[in-house]
Amino acid sequence: MAELRFAKAINQALADAMRDDPAVVLFGEDVAAAGGPFGVTRGLLDAFGPQRVLDAPISESAIVGAAVGAALCGLKPVVEIMFMDFVTLAMDQIVNQAAKARFMFGGRGGVPLVLRMPHGGGLNAGPQHSQCLEAWLAHVPGLKVVVPATAADAYGLLRSAIDDPDPVVVVEHKGLYALSETVDETLVRVPIGQGRIARAGRDATIATYGALLREALVAADRLAAEGMSCEVVDLRSVQPWDEALLRESVARTHRLVVAHEAVEAFGVGAEIAARMVEVAFDDLDAPILRVGAPFMPVPFAKSLEMAYRPGADRIVAACRRLME
Repeated sequence: MAELRFAKAINQALADAMRDDPAVVLFGEDVAAAGGPFGVTRGLLDAFGPQRVLDAPISESAIVGAAVGAALCGLKPVVEIMFMDFVTLAMDQIVNQAAKARFMFGGRGGVPLVLRMPHGGGLNAGPQHSQCLEAWLAHVPGLKVVVPATAADAYGLLRSAIDDPDPVVVVEHKGLYALSETVDETLVRVPIGQGRIARAGRDATIATYGALLREALVAADRLAAEGMSCEVVDLRSVQPWDEALLRESVARTHRLVVAHEAVEAFGVGAEIAARMVEVAFDDLDAPILRVGAPFMPVPFAKSLEMAYRPGADRIVAACRRLME
């Protein structure tokens, strides 16, 4: 066992993939000389040289457009969007080009492209640098979207994303980069679309992903002290997502809360809730509840951002409502 930071796990995944496959290249704004805005790509330029680790102009549309072309020509580009908010500037390249290529060419070729992008609040970075937009991308046929919550999954999901023959979006929460945890020294790939039970329980299921997993586990601890046993499901992937695992959990607990940091309205939680009503209605003893951010931009002020972001308190309140 060893201690591993979330950011270092991503760095190691990139280094291992580049060592294993010379077709893997990395580019984005400040990813080479500076090592990325959060230090995630530090040291890769020295290890692999300027032909494979490249700083790009400040133009997300140009970066992703070049990556799509490189992928179509045989490379496996890993592109960093500095903040997920800026994915808006490359939506044509992602939605109309990368996601559609396999379908446009009769299934004869895909776009083996990975888009890494940090999301989420907690750094008082304001409404243009704190959004969680994964539901946008999960809505696009042809894209896969993963959101790791642990260092081991950050490594394993990124390795699987790089191996995938089609475009994969890897969403990383900024608040997780500096956190360390104990992991197996031998890190392994994590299949895209496979969730896990992070904590077993019998009275209610809390389904979540990304940074909110830690809040869900805190909530489960607090509820356990009150005599309520909550099962916590870490989805890990939101497109595709592990419907079978969640359905099995709901069959055991008969209650479901879906929690995410993104705005609640029209979010990932809405899709999961709708699907569970279709396939697991007979197992439910209470309405499915969602926990998410209110329908407004992320505030700048620290006090307002703390009130805006969902956390353990709201998850606890939702679970108590279920039991009532």
